[in-house]
Amino acid sequence: MSVNLTLLVVMGVLYAVGVYLLLERSLTRVLLGLMLLTNGTNLLILHAGGLPGFAPLYDGSIAAEDYSDPLPQALILTAIVISLAVTAFLLGMIYRSWVLGRRDEIQDDVEDRRVARQSSYDVEDDAEVPAETTEFEESPRREGPGEDLGEDLETPGLPGPRREGTR
Repeated sequence: MSVNLTLLVVMGVLYAVGVYLLLERSLTRVLLGLMLLTNGTNLLILHAGGLPGFAPLYDGSIAAEDYSDPLPQALILTAIVISLAVTAFLLGMIYRSWVLGRRDEIQDDVEDRRVARQSSYDVEDDAEVPAETTEFEESPRREGPGEDLGEDLETPGLPGPRREGTR
């Protein structure tokens, strides 16, 4: 497999700009960043597929290693469909945000600000845990004169341990 440096640089730029745009507060920029990331990923999958070869139709005169692998192309087709669906969903969100507030920028609401101001200490998660955390009492073990401690207990639905003289 030969490395195409131009393709790698283009993928790096698409990823870098896509991540930068995803970190913005504008939904339109988030959408553009997501589209750049999906296109960069499609190029990565295409590049990982290896060198182009013959169409994957069987011909007895062609060696097996000369065929092109159809899996990366199928993965890219699936990724295109998924990115189209996510793009349509984000476009719907952008439209709804524009209709309701005449802006596509994400704002912090009052609850987000309240949560950000509160302490990170949580009583349930950060409290000391006692050594014994079970709520159940351990039942005392009864040892009778006829019980053998090494004998297994019978499980409902399963046959019990075999004893001499029984089938």
